[in-house]
Amino acid sequence: MQKIKNILKKLLKYFGPGFITGSADNDPSGIGTYSIAGAQYGLLMAWLMPFQLPLMFAIQEMCARIGSATGAGLAANMKRVFSKPFLLIAVSLLAFANIINIGANISIMASCLQLLLGESISINLNIIAIFITITIILMQVFISYNVYSKILLFLTIFLFSYVITAFMVTQNWVDILKFTFVPHIKFNKDFILVMAGVIGTTISPYLFFWQSSHEIEENSNNGDTGKSKKLIKKLIKKMRLDTFIGMFFSQLIALFIVITCFETLHRNGITQINTAYDAAVVLKPLAGQWAFLLFTAGIIGAGFLGIPVLAGSCAYALSEVFNFKQSLAYKFKEAKFFYGVIAASTLIGLAINFIGINPMKALLYAAIINCITAVPIIAFIIILANKKEIMGENKNGILSNTIGWFTFAIMLIISLLIIFL
Repeated sequence: MQKIKNILKKLLKYFGPGFITGSADNDPSGIGTYSIAGAQYGLLMAWLMPFQLPLMFAIQEMCARIGSATGAGLAANMKRVFSKPFLLIAVSLLAFANIINIGANISIMASCLQLLLGESISINLNIIAIFITITIILMQVFISYNVYSKILLFLTIFLFSYVITAFMVTQNWVDILKFTFVPHIKFNKDFILVMAGVIGTTISPYLFFWQSSHEIEENSNNGDTGKSKKLIKKLIKKMRLDTFIGMFFSQLIALFIVITCFETLHRNGITQINTAYDAAVVLKPLAGQWAFLLFTAGIIGAGFLGIPVLAGSCAYALSEVFNFKQSLAYKFKEAKFFYGVIAASTLIGLAINFIGINPMKALLYAAIINCITAVPIIAFIIILANKKEIMGENKNGILSNTIGWFTFAIMLIISLLIIFL
């Protein structure tokens, strides 16, 4: 037993900010996007997951390397090089899109929790939403970073429910492999928009800011605060493995969500759904009680993981821009602005559900904003990662630049298609 514990302890050392970031990418709104893709187009978009993996990894690795090498977050480093007006616009768009995402996620989580409770326990949907919001805020504000990071890591377990569900409902894995590694594209407006949604929800600005700052938090928590070249090199090597595992896990889960919705919804002629909640509702009669429970529990767990990352990325970015203290290791009285942004963004997200704004429609606009905002931010991340005066010997190599600029081009094309279609 002790031997197993030691092995698990060693394995957990490789799961840090990168793994949490990758897992948080599959928040309820992301699950909804992948569910729509699987229900509406079957396996036609399964190839996007392996295609996106190197693009996602390249950008997230740069963000994490910037944080590890400089000891400062992405916004703080961008402020040193680029104009403040640009940074304010970028961070404002980030906050706007994140808050809408938070609102949609709270709505989906509340609906799913109500669904799990069943008719025997009747609780008003708004009360559930308020409970979820308060729980998330209290977790971030009052739990120490050391404990909180472990809670986030634990919450990633819920995402494995989609792997189990996919194996419960899938019959033909040969077809799945074929569609996963052979691109299929339909040149029509609806297909392009859903494809843009999948890419936009995967390569998102909030993940850039979160991981860069979270790397610093993790290094500080482990006592790795020195500036020696040897230590930085060691941290970057560990970070790369952690980030790759996180991004691989992110895309693996996304693929299994598409597979599950293809096998259960698309095959049965159910092609029009709007959210992950809709997918969960129709899954029960088609795939059975256990598949329904796993899928729905996964949505709720993903929300408790994703919302803190959305709110946290806002807090890190705004605190760095306005020179306020920022760290989950601080107590509330030591970083009031930082925790204030976390609380405010989560509460405003909750308010979306009370003021008559359809969170699902708002989510569509948030996805568009995310995709468009990502384009200039990716460009500036690459430029920043190439500056020797900031990165030293840890600046980008040829491979990072090649994949980085290719990612920039893909996001630019997707943004133009969204605007002009």
